[in-house]
Amino acid sequence: MKKLAILGGFALSLMTSSLFAADKPLRLGIEAAYPPFAFKTADGRIDGFDHDIGNALCAEMKVECQWVEQEFDGLIPSLKVKKVDAILSSMTITDERRKSVDFTGKYYYSPARLVMKQGSEVDADFAGLAGKRIGVQRSTTTDRFASEVLAAKGVEVVRYSSQNEIYLDLISGRLDGTLADAVPVDEGFLKTDNGKGFAFVGPSFTDPHYFGEGAGIAVRKGDAELLGRLNAAIQAIRASGQYQKIQSKYFDFDIYGD
Repeated sequence: MKKLAILGGFALSLMTSSLFAADKPLRLGIEAAYPPFAFKTADGRIDGFDHDIGNALCAEMKVECQWVEQEFDGLIPSLKVKKVDAILSSMTITDERRKSVDFTGKYYYSPARLVMKQGSEVDADFAGLAGKRIGVQRSTTTDRFASEVLAAKGVEVVRYSSQNEIYLDLISGRLDGTLADAVPVDEGFLKTDNGKGFAFVGPSFTDPHYFGEGAGIAVRKGDAELLGRLNAAIQAIRASGQYQKIQSKYFDFDIYGD
């Protein structure tokens, strides 16, 4: 009887997974203002590396992707109240966030860097940044580092809803610099016409206490089924070469990292 019960439960589990795959879209939360990972095209569609990876994962899992767009700092609250099923929006895996959500393994890694006017210099102890206005995106790992470390050095930390807003104030001179993930700030700002005259300064920031273990997909605490399916799908698209194909659209290096 115990064997029959176990088999019955296994069959029910498979049936539930099958019904989810066939009938239930996977609602993915994303902030579409973080090129090249997520951005809006001229006709208003969401595009970018995160978006393409999410669609590839949904195809692998045989579910329909339903993208839910909102500001970054509202993503975890939306996940908690079940407005979305998962967050796929370049969210760094950190111990602090693990208190609120569960994460898949990473699907890419990018260190943080400081961007200022070309020719600027940054001391190892950041003392030279005293009095400078440094922009960060609210509720990010860079926000936490700037608040806990740079502010203690006399830096005025200015928080924004999106990185694009930071670029506008950097160009206009209302900011002295920004601390952000290196890849998106390089691709989305420094390599564009708007980024002329600006450059990376100082070291790469990789302390896992602040900058985590790479970008992962967040799910609600305890949602082991979805977590397992997403992890399996990440491994599958990397093994099939689909991940590398998507990566080559946006980067000329291995964004996954070691």
